[in-house]
Amino acid sequence: MGVLKVYGMPMSTNTVRVVAAINEKGLDYELALVDLRTGAHKQPDFLALNPFGQIPVLQDGDVVLFESRAINRYLATKYKESGEELLPAGSAALEVWLEVEAQQFGPAISELVFQLFIKPLLGSVTDAAAAEAQATKLGKVLDVYEERLAKNKYLAGDEFTLADLNHMPYINYLMRTPKAELIAARPHVKAWWDAVSARPPGRKLQLPSPSDRSSSSGFCWNMTWMHGWCNGIPQFDDQFAE
Repeated sequence: MGVLKVYGMPMSTNTVRVVAAINEKGLDYELALVDLRTGAHKQPDFLALNPFGQIPVLQDGDVVLFESRAINRYLATKYKESGEELLPAGSAALEVWLEVEAQQFGPAISELVFQLFIKPLLGSVTDAAAAEAQATKLGKVLDVYEERLAKNKYLAGDEFTLADLNHMPYINYLMRTPKAELIAARPHVKAWWDAVSARPPGRKLQLPSPSDRSSSSGFCWNMTWMHGWCNGIPQFDDQFAE
């Protein structure tokens, strides 16, 4: 088996989502940094991998995939016998909660994280009204999670699955904002997140050192749970796939 190649950037939640699955599977991978500042994602060589010009992209031999959730299903299926079983067959609840994450949770939390976490790092002003509106939306979603997790350790049942893993990147950012209380105030959601975030999936994200500003990413990185950030983050556009 060759080394997987992930095209993306460590600040991208969707790149981190794929790397989390790879690490759960205990697979080797190479991170190919895509410099959005220079328009690398719009160059012909990258568009040949993803015609939409978005990250991440996974290359596994002759197989090239984009869209992080689709990539994770592929990894869970192809490498079923490696590492953690992320996509057990026949679980209707798993399919439901995979959809809930993508359709209900994702839209609510992504804008909130953008307002409270990304904007300040970009030197931009948070839209307080927009942040509060998104926090209200996310709170309603998490109320449903609280009820679900009062009866189950994980979203699809008693075992950790892809339905849990796909939440990891955005919640990790949320927990570094004042709205971390949305998780902390719900005891069953908090217990679930504590269990999910404590997992040791290998954490082999290959990043530049904190002092290296000469890499293609142009970033400095402070390693935390599978991603990093610094004050020199460039302006992002909409080139982050789901």
